[in-house]
Parts: sequence; structure tokens; C-alpha cells
Amino acid sequence: MTGARVVLADDHSLMLQGVRKLLEKKVELVAAVGDGLALVKAVEVNEVDVVLLDISMPVLNGIDAARRIRKISPNTKLIFLTMHADPDYVIEALRVGASGYLLKWSAETELGAAIDTVLGGGIYLTSALPPEITELLSACDTELPKLRGVLSVREKEVLQLVVQGKSAKEIGDVLHLSAKTVEFHKYRMMKKLGLHTTIELAKYAMERHLIGPI
Repeated sequence: MTGARVVLADDHSLMLQGVRKLLEKKVELVAAVGDGLALVKAVEVNEVDVVLLDISMPVLNGIDAARRIRKISPNTKLIFLTMHADPDYVIEALRVGASGYLLKWSAETELGAAIDTVLGGGIYLTSALPPEITELLSACDTELPKLRGVLSVREKEVLQLVVQGKSAKEIGDVLHLSAKTVEFHKYRMMKKLGLHTTIELAKYAMERHLIGPI
């Protein structure tokens, strides 16, 4: 992996520092950012071989950030480095184009191998995943299960910020939309899901994992 251009995204400064240390002298760390939107922007302005990203990130979660990155830089390899071992998150990560999935506590022993594997065109899944997850992935064959929910990418982006407690204006500022457009997206989501209030919408999203975890 020597010389690979890497962008790292995690909203915990201690984690950023720890991974930086693991990567010292082995890769070229192009950028280290603390939220999903900053990650997408870093990939837009840099030539990047590998992105290391968490699922739980503010502003834009890792799943939706990965989806955007696949569109703007399809050759960039994505490795999720996260605390979440839930099968749904592993499957969603692979569906949006990830080539690797590591748990944070296994990074020290597996990160180098994961980067080498994905740069070589392979898929790397941490050995720390529970056995039932690998069994589920094997059962998926070549067609992974569809993502849960019926929301569009934009609706999920709005919903992520709703759950974070942001107002329509604040959401609009982040996503470059008018407050009126944000309210329209909220209305459509509530209509699709049979809900009536923003509180119900946020609760439903968290309980059913319609967005990445906060």
C-alpha cells in the first residue's frame, strides 16, 4: 500500500489520530475530515485511491457519503472503518460500493491488509465480524438484499439532518436548498411512511435504520 493516496473520515479526533499513526510512512494521507460532507468535498478536489470512512458521521452519514463518492470518483476504493457489526450496515456498505469493512478495534491488525486487498481489486471483510454475518452474505449470492425504506437519496439526506435536530433553514444551508424545499421533502417522507409529525419521523428513522446511525 506504500504511496497510496488516502482520505480518512471520522468525527472522533482520537480515532483520526490513531489511524494517522497506523498509516504513517505507508500511504500519502491526502486529507483527514470529521463529517461526511467534508469527505465528499475532499474527494472532489483530490485524486484519491482509498477512502477510509465511518458509518456514523455528522452532516452526512457514511453510507450516503459513499454513494456520492461512487458517482464522482468511481475508481476510488471505499473501506468502512466503524464500530457497527450489524448485518444491515455491512450489506448496505457493500451495496453502495464498499470494497472493505473493518471494525475499529481490528484496525491495528487488519488495516494494512485491507488496503492492499482492495487496491488489488479484492473485497476485504474483517475476521472480527460475527459468523452469522458472513453466512448471511454468502446466502445473498450475487444479489444483495435491497435497502430498507422507500426514501430517495435526497430524502435520506434531509432525514439525517432532521434526526440531528436541525431546522429547515439549517438543513437548507447544508444541502443548498430553500427552507420551503426542505419542508416539502419532510412532507413527502411523512406521507410515504404514514407519519404526521417531525418527531414521529425522526423516531421512525432511528428505530428502522432508514439512515446511518448518529
